[in-house]
Amino acid sequence: MEAEHPGCRAAATDEDDESPVEQVRLTVPTTDDPSLPVWTFRMWTIGVLSCATLSFINQFFSYRSEPIVITQITVQVAALPIGHFLARVLPERKFTVFGWECSLNPGPFNVKEHVLISIFANAGAAFGNGGAYAIDIINIIKAFYRRNISFPTGLLLVITTQVLGYGWAGLMRKYVVEPAHMWWPQSLVQVSLLRALHEKENLRMTRAKFFLIALICSAAWYVVPGYLFPTVGAVSWLCWAYPRSVTMQQVGSGMSGLGVGAFTLDWATVVSFLGSPLVYPFFAIVNVWAGFVLFAYIMLPVAYWALNLFQASTFPLFSAHLFDRAGQEYNISAIVNDRFEIDPDAYARQGRIHLSLFFAISYGLGFATIAATLSHVALFYGKEMYQKFRKAAREKPDVHTRLMRRYEDIPNWWFYGMLALAMATSLVLCTVFKDEVQLPWWALLAAMAVAFFFTLPISVITATTNTTPGLNIITEYVMGLIMPGKPIANVCFKVYGYISMNQAVSFLTDFKLGHYMKIPPRSMFLVQFIGTIVAGTVNMAVAWWLLSTVPHICDRKHLPAGSPWTCPGSRVFFDASVIWGLVGPRRIFGPLGYYGSLNWFFLGGLAGPAVVWLLARALPRHAGWIRLIHLPVLLGATANMPPASTLNYTAWCSVGAVFNYLVFRRRKAWWQRYNYVLSAALDAGVAIMGVLIFFCLSNRDITIDWWGTSSSNIDHCDLSTCPTAKGVIVDGCPVF
Repeated sequence: MEAEHPGCRAAATDEDDESPVEQVRLTVPTTDDPSLPVWTFRMWTIGVLSCATLSFINQFFSYRSEPIVITQITVQVAALPIGHFLARVLPERKFTVFGWECSLNPGPFNVKEHVLISIFANAGAAFGNGGAYAIDIINIIKAFYRRNISFPTGLLLVITTQVLGYGWAGLMRKYVVEPAHMWWPQSLVQVSLLRALHEKENLRMTRAKFFLIALICSAAWYVVPGYLFPTVGAVSWLCWAYPRSVTMQQVGSGMSGLGVGAFTLDWATVVSFLGSPLVYPFFAIVNVWAGFVLFAYIMLPVAYWALNLFQASTFPLFSAHLFDRAGQEYNISAIVNDRFEIDPDAYARQGRIHLSLFFAISYGLGFATIAATLSHVALFYGKEMYQKFRKAAREKPDVHTRLMRRYEDIPNWWFYGMLALAMATSLVLCTVFKDEVQLPWWALLAAMAVAFFFTLPISVITATTNTTPGLNIITEYVMGLIMPGKPIANVCFKVYGYISMNQAVSFLTDFKLGHYMKIPPRSMFLVQFIGTIVAGTVNMAVAWWLLSTVPHICDRKHLPAGSPWTCPGSRVFFDASVIWGLVGPRRIFGPLGYYGSLNWFFLGGLAGPAVVWLLARALPRHAGWIRLIHLPVLLGATANMPPASTLNYTAWCSVGAVFNYLVFRRRKAWWQRYNYVLSAALDAGVAIMGVLIFFCLSNRDITIDWWGTSSSNIDHCDLSTCPTAKGVIVDGCPVF
């Protein structure tokens, strides 16, 4: 660490001052320097700019076939040289603002400023498909349903859903942030990185220099997959070897098939939907790989080729689209009436909706994951969490909580007032603009009740197990049963009920980071709140701009060949709005649909952890490795499919295994110093060059037309999306 300030106070060293959690004792310092400045000009400048930049980049790239997600860690690494540079060049002259004496340069760039910049950045990397999750509501209304929603309505929808999560977090802070047993493993990763970045370096290759070199190389290389030769982003050699075989292309395609033998030379493909594999521990990568193999290489091939389950051969093997009984893409607009609801007569004429086998099984695994999460946590962690929560309510404050009590706490009325304002604005949105959002006021209150009810238990689970159960399918399912035929009401209910809860968990993670790093609570409040408003506004502005300026955005049928504006995340969000909202679960997963048998996955998921738990108790000598069978992780590993492809998973797992197993074991000193820095540099280089390519070339229609750019599928596996059933006729596909 940097040399301690003379005002730095060390905590007492007796046992009572040690954290009860070993990982915290090994990671978090038990000292604090309250004299370090935090509200500095450079903190606000770098923080607001990083928040706006991440919001812009992540939202911008979320519309592309291979989204680029810039994470909080990227800003953490990049902010260090910028902060030191400003500390060297800014004048030290003091001035007075509202009676406060301030300076543009109060001294060396310190770790507390860095933490607040990281909090700003996390607001810019908001939960969802590259930005605020509510943006997808605007996307599907304008790009998929071809209806209108006003900019003010969309902006209110985005801001209120984000701020509501912050309100829930404020109410739960005393219960899941201050207690020592609520240790939030994810926050320890941030603490480790921040401490490493602020150690003094006497090496030739400093982290800052390494970051700059890796960033330049990453940006320079991305010109190839991002513009000159997109095919290297998904090399599926089996498709090239068998250009006329549907089956071999289904097996070999990394984008719309099983991806056997496929590989990528594009970092954007590696990180598109799963984030950087360099920041995940190896055991997590192994769990994800096991779940992926179970789904993609066992369940899917057997069900498709051996069983022809749900008439699978009539439809593509791997697709997130919806189909009619003849294997054609379902005409959704034909079953929507003028009131933006389902037309039952039109639906009866067009017939039931069919899913690709891939899409159907992914929903089944989603059902199983929800149930498995509940039973796994109850069996393996329930007693422990209950004891920890009871102990946390009675326990003596640990050293970190005592150090934080030096600072003025956030008045509760700040949270109550903000929550009341957000709730009132949401009610106005659902009454004054009810024709645009479809959500009745009572349903809004029900969604808020769901969020409030689940925030505490989900936060306790995340704080103690680092597992955040996903409840999106449950909210969609329940709302689809209550109000079938109203797609926008369904997704609004999901966003207000499920996403505001997830936002609360994200904010609580930040609160714990500030707790560990001894950031004044009021500074945390202001930075989180301002970051949330800035991020949501930028997300909305970018979305509105692209939806208004890119012709046929999200419409693969009318986009030019090779166009990246396919909106994979929004496509899945749209399909979910059709399945759960417009058509409703009774017509798909109930007695009026073909996929009712998938409801058995709920029972299977509920029973699976019980089997593992009983095995661990029956075979105590082998309980150690049996307990490593984490069914919620295994079953939920492919939760990002769709829109993620098999190549995204194989590339992510391969790169992660190389760095977090081979490099970690054999070059641990290099890994400790440069691993996170390399991850941040690769992300930043791709993002910078991707934006430059768009504004300098793509936006001016400067294109290259040759074999490497001409195919509608970058892996040249055009037949991989074809059905194999006899007599099914699809444009561009052979007839069997």
